[in-house]
Amino acid sequence: MSLKDLEELTSNAKQIQDDVLKEILTLNANTEYLHRFLHGSSDKELFKKNVPVVSYDDVKSYIERTANGGEPSDVISGKPITGFFLSSGTSGGKQKIFPINNKFFEDMTFIFALRSQIIFRHIKDVQEGKAITFFFVKPQSTTPSGLPVSNMLTGFLMSDYFKNRPSNRFTSPDEVTLCQENKQAMYCHLLCGLVQRDEVVSLAAAFASSLVGAITFLENYWKEMCSNIRSGHVSEWISDLSCRDSVSIILGGPNSELAELIEEECKKKSWKGIITRLWPKTKFIQTVVTGQNAQYIPILEFYSNKLPLISTAYGSSETIFGVNVNPLCKPEDVSYTFMPTMSYFEFLLADEGNNGEIVDLVNVKLGSYYEPLVTNYSGLHRYRMGDILQVTGFYNSAPQFRFVHRKSAVLSVSVEMTTEEDILKALNHAKLVLKPSHLILMGFTCYADISTHPAHYVFYWELKATNINDTVKLDEKMLVDCCCVMEESFCSLYREFRKKNGSIGALEIRVVAQGTFDSLMEFFISQGASVSQYKTPICINSSEALAVLEKSVIAHFFSDKSPPVGSKIQY
Repeated sequence: MSLKDLEELTSNAKQIQDDVLKEILTLNANTEYLHRFLHGSSDKELFKKNVPVVSYDDVKSYIERTANGGEPSDVISGKPITGFFLSSGTSGGKQKIFPINNKFFEDMTFIFALRSQIIFRHIKDVQEGKAITFFFVKPQSTTPSGLPVSNMLTGFLMSDYFKNRPSNRFTSPDEVTLCQENKQAMYCHLLCGLVQRDEVVSLAAAFASSLVGAITFLENYWKEMCSNIRSGHVSEWISDLSCRDSVSIILGGPNSELAELIEEECKKKSWKGIITRLWPKTKFIQTVVTGQNAQYIPILEFYSNKLPLISTAYGSSETIFGVNVNPLCKPEDVSYTFMPTMSYFEFLLADEGNNGEIVDLVNVKLGSYYEPLVTNYSGLHRYRMGDILQVTGFYNSAPQFRFVHRKSAVLSVSVEMTTEEDILKALNHAKLVLKPSHLILMGFTCYADISTHPAHYVFYWELKATNINDTVKLDEKMLVDCCCVMEESFCSLYREFRKKNGSIGALEIRVVAQGTFDSLMEFFISQGASVSQYKTPICINSSEALAVLEKSVIAHFFSDKSPPVGSKIQY
């Protein structure tokens, strides 16, 4: 594929979208689900008039009938279902399964190739270099009908589309990427990356949280990796034989000079810039830093000496949406250009006073907020995504969207509504207060504690000293100030209820022990989430997950004054 494809697709977005809908309806009009509304027709206007907007619960029974066997794909899809994707469950709180077919993998292959071409256009001399990719697979399960169930990345990595890709720019052999024991895979990803340090031009992971986790893992295991490099032998606990054999080939025998060089960097007082110190030719980091992953931007900038953080694509278990055609923009300015071939896209106006207006892809308006509705090739029709996006511009005739927040990620203890975007902005203001302390916020989450009177917001923070061997010293005044600054950042309704009638209590920060957010990730993985797709939830709804956090709390801090009721504090 070439950038010419990008120009052609975005210049003909309306016609392509009409053709996509026609093709989907022609394939699916006689499925049990769609026949109720269309009676075999593939007419666009009839589709818009008769087919309802749905959420997961509305179509869950159709999906489960296909998954559980005994009923063919055409209950919901005219194209044979080849498997199911399992959503992570860390954004919306519950795992869901979605039917898929090979069209999804074809789209992923196309998007991967397109984003590479876009990067090559903007960053010189990376075509021949290699990427350390922190990709992980989770063992697949099967439905009663015998079809595979996996997360999106596992499904792709275990498909022929990945195995037969035209080129391999990863430092890790496929045996490592496909290793189903995540600790062994992480160790070998890092070991292979260190051995090939002179060829590394980028680091990549699906989400920023995975990259931060990789650096934390390296802090704990660099001495052992240096021992492996010095001896030319992989640690005995790497028991996956195919993984072990392929990494041994990359090690290629003893290399004491390289081991000493890595040791010299890793034993320094601070790990600031450790990525560029260990991999000096690295030009960028490729990972999602939008939405809830925005919290990891300062940590990655600290570790990388502010290398470009590139969010290349926007996708989900339901569909691929689009790509970032301006990869070197600031993380807060990331927008995704929707690709009209992926699915049929409609948009439900999300602004206040919404009258149920739904518009096509090319008819969205600059600056407006929308929730996307997806009609895809595997059985979803006018499916509500639950994401809120803002139109930021157009690339030819294809609109560009900024991810704003998940509808489900909302804090509320009264009638106020504090969104994911509000929370992240408040957190950024608090980090300015935290900065002089030489502490890094490694992870956070929050929940609305309604067991107290008045109810209040609780934020769990895991803090780490910027110098490796320093202990975390908690300054009470500074952390109380962080509580106050966050409250000052929230909406006027929150501040009014907090100050005037006392129906919202003082915001609380609970500092947890180091490693707590690793334990939280392990909890969600034990519940079915995957390492590759894991995203630390901004808001916690699970009592079991809260219990993981609560047992590690080491200190409590509360806002000591009510926020001003006037306009928000400016920073």
